[in-house]
Amino acid sequence: MLASQRQDLILADVHAHGAVRVTDLVASLAVSDMTVRRDIAELARRGLVRRVHGGAVDAQPTAHEPDFAVKRTLAGVEKRAIAWAALSWVTPGSSIALSAGSTAHLLAELIAGDPALRPLTVVTNSLPVADTLHAASRRPGGGTLDVVLTGGVRTPSDALVGPVADGALAGLRVDRTFLGVHGLGPDGLTTPNLLEAQTDRALIACASDVVVLADHTKWGVVGLARIAPLEVVDVLICDDALPDDARKAAGAAVGQLLLAPPTNHLDHHASTTERGAP
Repeated sequence: MLASQRQDLILADVHAHGAVRVTDLVASLAVSDMTVRRDIAELARRGLVRRVHGGAVDAQPTAHEPDFAVKRTLAGVEKRAIAWAALSWVTPGSSIALSAGSTAHLLAELIAGDPALRPLTVVTNSLPVADTLHAASRRPGGGTLDVVLTGGVRTPSDALVGPVADGALAGLRVDRTFLGVHGLGPDGLTTPNLLEAQTDRALIACASDVVVLADHTKWGVVGLARIAPLEVVDVLICDDALPDDARKAAGAAVGQLLLAPPTNHLDHHASTTERGAP
């Protein structure tokens, strides 16, 4: 098969699913890992895909919003490490808010499986998060786990947004919000969805502390709507593949930068960079 034919097949796969993995392409195309990586690099050079750790995603415009199923396929190892690091910021007896997004959902799964964190109240605008926690709350002998779902208009990423969600959040106060984002960079946190940006701002406003969950592939991604500047973030939890220039920029802006290694779920350890650190 010619390189151009392989690249056409890879691009078609990206368009169909929103993302591809190198390991899957090696199997389906019957070529080497290096061949697939060269093909992805060429497609990225032409602006047709965006390279991420372990594969590639569609080079979509700022208003494109991937659905929840697609998001779950991207940077899975990194997102799990971030979720494990975030779990140490959940304390029993507190109230927290969980936004929509695949990393927040992974955190919800960890919370659901740990009765030692209860009693706990969780406010969320995510349907998958609410379903996961509600199922856990019905298990006998698991302690009190209260789930508050905001209501609102459903987005492709299974978030509930808009005036109903914003109004519900305006009347609440939580100890900590865990916020997933579509993109982040020196200009702040962004999302492709205008209504979701407003609801994310409401999630930030109702919390005493804001913890942002974002794997390294989100750095430099820009969505249509700006949610907030980096300076509103008390803790940014990312994986340790975040590039050095991004570490420096983020560490200078947020209150605390935590870099979670892939083995974080085994040792519950993450490295930390304080605000203003080099």
